[in-house]
Amino acid sequence: METETRTEIIEATNRALCEHGYAGLTMKRIAAESSMTTAAIHYHFDTKEELLNAFLDDLIERFEQKLDCDASDPRERLNSFLDAVFSPPEPDTEGFPVAIMELKAQSPYHTLFRERFLDLDEVMREVVTDIVKDGIEAGHFEETDPAEVARLVTTVSNGAHARTVALGEQAEETRQVLEHTLELHLGWTPGSEVIA
Repeated sequence: METETRTEIIEATNRALCEHGYAGLTMKRIAAESSMTTAAIHYHFDTKEELLNAFLDDLIERFEQKLDCDASDPRERLNSFLDAVFSPPEPDTEGFPVAIMELKAQSPYHTLFRERFLDLDEVMREVVTDIVKDGIEAGHFEETDPAEVARLVTTVSNGAHARTVALGEQAEETRQVLEHTLELHLGWTPGSEVIA
């Protein structure tokens, strides 16, 4: 499949998912958000689940790019990670957090969705584990179990998403709680690093 065609379908899926949610998502509504016909979309993706799996793959890839930080200082990298995870959604994706929550709710019934969310979880854990290991080695963080900290950060991040969608709580509130907890685990005060 051509990259442009795939991109158009994925972007149309995103818009339709944000507008109609998982239950209201159909190939017809995805086609209405693109310049393609329903038949053309079916040519590339046999089922809605197959298309959503590709959508989630794209989501993971974009999230990995968002997490990519060139800083060598692990404290800067951790701040950058928290910025990426807790940044408010862009105005044109207002329905996106709800749509993702709906897809997560389908994970017990759709193995492909569950696998994609496990992949996303693994990406987050690996990034945090590496940051914590590097911070301990550099003497910026206290000795601790990097995998345990990564699990904590990932769990709190997922909880923040659920609280934002279900309760309308601002993600920044949860970030502050997480930062305080990281201070206790790592001996690091967020924002305390000197940036040249």
